[in-house]
Amino acid sequence: MSNNTPSPWQTKAPKVLIVKISSLGDVIHTLPALTDAARAIPGISFDWVVEEGFAEIPAWHPCVDRVIPVSIRRWRKNIIEMMRNREWSHFRQQLKAAKYDLVIDAQGLLKSAALTRGLGCPVYGLDKNSAREPLAARFYTYPLVAAKEQHAVERVRQLFAKALGYPLPNDKGRFELQESLFANIRELRPARPYLVFVHGTTWDDKHWPESYWRELAKKATAAGYIVCLPWGNANERARAERIAEVDTRVLVLPKLSLLEVASVLSGATKVVAVDTGLGHLAAALEVPAVSLYGPTSPTLVGAYGERQKHLTLDDCPKNNTPTDVYPAIFAPMTPQIVWDALALKPQTTVSAQEKHS
Repeated sequence: MSNNTPSPWQTKAPKVLIVKISSLGDVIHTLPALTDAARAIPGISFDWVVEEGFAEIPAWHPCVDRVIPVSIRRWRKNIIEMMRNREWSHFRQQLKAAKYDLVIDAQGLLKSAALTRGLGCPVYGLDKNSAREPLAARFYTYPLVAAKEQHAVERVRQLFAKALGYPLPNDKGRFELQESLFANIRELRPARPYLVFVHGTTWDDKHWPESYWRELAKKATAAGYIVCLPWGNANERARAERIAEVDTRVLVLPKLSLLEVASVLSGATKVVAVDTGLGHLAAALEVPAVSLYGPTSPTLVGAYGERQKHLTLDDCPKNNTPTDVYPAIFAPMTPQIVWDALALKPQTTVSAQEKHS
């Protein structure tokens, strides 16, 4: 459907099924497209199929009526058990009973496209030259073009605009999450101004050196800030505990749900994040953040939104850098460079006794 074609939804607001199952960053990058659609088509509603581990997130957008968890990762591990307990058949019955006007597969993978089969309505997705897995386009009623050499948020916004027949907005995409959800659990936030260091990621060489985190934490506490360290697994918790050894004002958070992490992030003065899902969550919450990129580039999947700063190796001088840090790729991106990028004002005059407490 062309953007020049009048919208067929002028007299009826459609009921749309979104298929965007993972990962955390990909799910977050889909949210601005919903904001665009809601502005263009009043009354539009969305259901959303998403991996169960990320099922909290779609409901944070006011236009999502129902979140339908899917368990592809778990089902793959035990197909017999999945068939025996009828999880798959129950999932399919839910989708068929809803009678959607159309489906948008915003993932562009074979596994996501397969979920759209047999629902009795048109399915829109990326064409073979735009999808991450070109074969996925064969499952769609209407494969659409969204050029790859642009940010993921803009690709999804284009997909939704073409599928639903409204002009693509010219302004920057907005997440517009329901802030009241995060404000209701303020007890997790420190009373004093604080920073959040998002230090965990899946790739080894995307980790900023642990010694650098420790040095940055020292600079932050010396300037009067509390530092909060979230974690998602045992390795990340152990790293957080080692970073926290530098000062009692560096706090290792308890195990938190995504909503609870979002609450802590939303109250932060600023966030420092490696290239990972929680960095994208901070961006969606419009919290000022500095995101650190070593082996990856922010051009296509960087933190998107207001008050986001990307720090890459191209921003760092290559001379006189440490040689004893791991991963070595991040050696030029020293704690002083990151601290300068944060551009924070000291909160209070910190006594010598407090500095060493």
